[in-house]
Amino acid sequence: MKTLDLYIIKNYFKTLIVMLTMFIPISVLVDLSQNIDKFKQHDLSFNEILIHYYDFVWVFGYMLFPIFLFLSVIWFTSKLAMNSEIIAILSSGISFYRFLFPFVISACIVTVIAFFSSMFFVPNASKKYNDFEYKFINKSKKIRKTENIYKQISDDDFIYVSNYNSNRNIGYNFAWESFDGNKLKYKINAQNIRWIEKDTIHRLTNFFERKIINNKEIIRFKKRLDTLLPIDLESISPTIYKAQTLNFFELNEFIDFENKNGSPLINQHLFERNKRWSIPVSALILTIIAVAVSSFKKRGGIGLNLAVGIIIAFIYIFFDKIFEVMVEKSNFTPWIAAWTPNFIFFLISIYMLKNAKK
Repeated sequence: MKTLDLYIIKNYFKTLIVMLTMFIPISVLVDLSQNIDKFKQHDLSFNEILIHYYDFVWVFGYMLFPIFLFLSVIWFTSKLAMNSEIIAILSSGISFYRFLFPFVISACIVTVIAFFSSMFFVPNASKKYNDFEYKFINKSKKIRKTENIYKQISDDDFIYVSNYNSNRNIGYNFAWESFDGNKLKYKINAQNIRWIEKDTIHRLTNFFERKIINNKEIIRFKKRLDTLLPIDLESISPTIYKAQTLNFFELNEFIDFENKNGSPLINQHLFERNKRWSIPVSALILTIIAVAVSSFKKRGGIGLNLAVGIIIAFIYIFFDKIFEVMVEKSNFTPWIAAWTPNFIFFLISIYMLKNAKK
């Protein structure tokens, strides 16, 4: 590797670290100023708040690192251009694509680091961050689907609750239907079902069972029935952010389980899995665009390049959020939603790269 490559790679990472070091503390201070009253209200210790903001840095640093990386590459490359270093490099016979090579190498390293972080480190921080957020800051915000829950728990068994209370671990208007092919074997109804942890049983109130045996209908009724059913009430209504808290292997298992059970949140879980691949890849695409935007002198200097970069960054965030909302509010295909912003900006990077080369 040549001296020029090492010089660019070194400054690529140095500028990125400086950018993160500048903006993440600002984000922490802004969030702290907004929530300090709630911290006082719950009498949280300094250590609890410090741990929360450690998780905050992981979660938001990962979410925003492509933008910080994009702006840092624009800053560094613009400085090279303003000092006429890029003109000297290209005048020496080095092609524009060869000049781009160390940037791509650096972006690939960042992509690998971001990928492993998103799969193994960020989920753990996300769990602690979200638990803290919904316990102390956004207590009134809905974090589960608790109404009209219908789930398939096996190939032939289906359950339904009209409402689920996670604090009491109780489901209301419980129904269980079991089929043999297209024929109903039995159906269970109860006013409510509750998990009694100390006795490790399910308690059904106003239990009613209708069973079909040899074409004969058998009906059973009990005011209260204590039994053990092969269901986990907690799992029928997982937290909305559950997928964000699982590592690579746990997430795949969770999605398989939710898919078999007919979870209404399956699209959001699939979107989360695809985002863990698409966000790291965006580092490479945004690096190419940043180099193309800022490789040559402009009358506005670094300020103009940064202004263009911020506009492009906001457009990227806009597309990203639009497709995320489409997944949450409709049946839009998750992998298309996760990868479309990258695909659009990949096409932009090709166009801008061709113009920069000229």
